[in-house]
Amino acid sequence: MNDVPKDRIKVALLGCGVVGSQVVRLLREDAEELAARVGAPVELAGIAVRRPQRHRDVPADLLTTDAAGLVARPDVDVVVELMGGLEPARDLLLDALKAGRSVVSANKALLAEEGEALATAARDSGADLYYEASVAGAIPLLRPIQQSLAGDRIRRVAGIVNGTTNFILSAMESTGAGYADALEEAGRLGYAEADPTADVDGYDAASKAAILASLAFHTRVTASDVHREGIREVTAADIASARSLGCTVKLLAICEQVPGGNGAAGDVVSARVYPAMIPKSHPLASVSGAFNAVFVEADAAGPLMFYGQGAGGPQTASAVLGDLVAAARNKVIGGRGPRDTAYAHLPIQPIGEVRTRYHVNVDVHDRAGVLAAVASVFAEHGVSIATVKQEGGREAADSGPGDDEDHGGGRGTDATLVVVTHEAPDAALRATVDALSGLESVRGVASVLRVEGLGRPVHALGGAQ
Repeated sequence: MNDVPKDRIKVALLGCGVVGSQVVRLLREDAEELAARVGAPVELAGIAVRRPQRHRDVPADLLTTDAAGLVARPDVDVVVELMGGLEPARDLLLDALKAGRSVVSANKALLAEEGEALATAARDSGADLYYEASVAGAIPLLRPIQQSLAGDRIRRVAGIVNGTTNFILSAMESTGAGYADALEEAGRLGYAEADPTADVDGYDAASKAAILASLAFHTRVTASDVHREGIREVTAADIASARSLGCTVKLLAICEQVPGGNGAAGDVVSARVYPAMIPKSHPLASVSGAFNAVFVEADAAGPLMFYGQGAGGPQTASAVLGDLVAAARNKVIGGRGPRDTAYAHLPIQPIGEVRTRYHVNVDVHDRAGVLAAVASVFAEHGVSIATVKQEGGREAADSGPGDDEDHGGGRGTDATLVVVTHEAPDAALRATVDALSGLESVRGVASVLRVEGLGRPVHALGGAQ
C-alpha cells in the first residue's frame, strides 16, 4: 500500500514492443538520475511478453510469458502496461490496482472504455493510476488539465491528436495527391500501420477525445459517446476547395462544455471527431506531418496550446517514464497522486444538436431555377446560406443565396454549387442533404465538410462565426 514508504521500487512491465523497449533502455541508461528524482532505485522486476525469443537484447531472467503471475508478485510496486488491447490488459490492471499496486498505462482504448472501473479500483485501494502517454505521445497534456488547471473552468479542448491522419492530410495539401496515394506514402514512410483502420476511421482519435473530455469536464465519457468520422472520404477536390477559401482540412478532436439545447437546464458535454476546414490563420492549420497539437481554452487561463511529437517509441516512453517517476515517488514517500474527479455527471450532447458551419458541394444540372430550388431546401430546414458559388457548367460565378441568375436557356450541362452555411444544428444539415438528394435537378451531394473556427472568425467564408 502507498502508506508504507519504500526504499526500492520494483516495476513490472507488460509488453516490450516499440515503446516498451524504449522504456527498458531509459530505465537502464538513466538509472542514477531516476533514482535521484524518485528518492530510491527503480528496478525492473520482470517483463511480460508473448514471444521471449524475440527479445534477445533483454536479460532472459527478466522475461516471462506469465503476465498474471508477474503482476501478482508481492515485490512489485508499479505495473507499467504497454501491451495494448482491452483484454487481458483490463483484468491485469484491475488486479494490480486492487492489490494496491500503482499502474502506468498508455492504453488509450482501454482507458476510454474502462476508465471508470480502473479509477474506482485505484481510489478504493489507495493506488495511483497514471496515463499521460495515452494521449498525444510526449506532449505534457493530461497532467496540466488534471492538475495545473484544477482551479480553473475548462470550456474547450480541441486539436490534432492522430499523427497518421495529419500526415496524410498534410501530404494531400502540399502535393495535391488523393487520399489513396497519400495513405500509401504514409505507409511507406512508417507513419501508417498495415491496417490503418484505427487511425483513418477516427477510432484512435475518438478514444483520446473520450479521455480528454472526461478529465476536462469531470464527467465520465467513453469512446462510444464520441461522434466519430474518419478521413477516407476527403478528396483532393475538398483540399483544393479549402485552400481557395483560405482554409485547410484537419481531423479534429473537439470536446466542449456548452449550454444544453432544446430548453435543457444546465450544461452538456460535446465530444466529436471529424475532418473539418479550419482557417489558415488558426495555429492548428500550420501543424503538419505527424505532429500533434491541442488547444485548451479555460475561463481564467485563456487559450493554451500544446504541441509536439504525438507518437513514436522514445517520445511515448518519455511520457511513460514521467508517470513512472511520479508513481514511484509516491511509493517512496507514502503519498498519493491526484484522483480522477467525475463528479459533474453532465449529459452528452447528441451530434444532431451540435452547431457548426458547413461547406457543401452539390452537383447539379445547370439550368434555370436550380439555384432557387437548392436555396429553398436549405431555407426549409432552417439552414442559412452565407455564400454560394457555381463551378463548371456555364461560366463560373459567385452569387448570393437570393440570386437566381441561372443564365436562362437550360442547356442541360452539369455544374457544382459550392454552398457555405452559417451555423446550424447537425441534424438540420443532414436533413437538408437528404432533401437535396431527392431533387430532380440535383445529380448528387458530392461532399460535406464542417467548418470550424475554434473561436476565431472565418472571414474568408462569408462573415464571422
